[in-house]
Amino acid sequence: MAVELVEVAGGKILEIRVTGKLTKEDYEHFVPRTEELMKESKVKILMSMHDFTGWEMGALWEDIKFDIKHFGDIEKLALVGEKQWEKGMAMFCKPFTTAKVEYFDQSDIEKAREWLAED
Repeated sequence: MAVELVEVAGGKILEIRVTGKLTKEDYEHFVPRTEELMKESKVKILMSMHDFTGWEMGALWEDIKFDIKHFGDIEKLALVGEKQWEKGMAMFCKPFTTAKVEYFDQSDIEKAREWLAED
C-alpha cells in the first residue's frame, strides 16, 4: 500500500505517509476517514513523502476534487519530503487552501510535528 493514515491527538492531527505513486484507490482508503474527522472540526495534516514518485492521473483528479471540496477545512499542512520538487509543492498548494502550509525535510519530521501541535 502506498498510503498509511495515522490519527494523532484524538484525530485533530492526521499523519498521511505516502510512498511510491499514489493511485485513485489510495484516496478511497484515506479520504473517507479524513472527511469524517473534518465534520467535527478543522484538522492539521502532516503529509510525509518517502520515496514518493507522484500521482497516477486518476489520483491527481481525486486530489484536485479533495482540495476544492475542503478548501477551508485544514488548519495547518506540513509537507515532509526528500526532494526539491516536493519542497515546491508547498508553494504550489497555498492558493488551493486556507491552511498554513510549511515544508520540512524528512530529517526534520519532529519539527513538523511540533509545528502542527502549536496553536
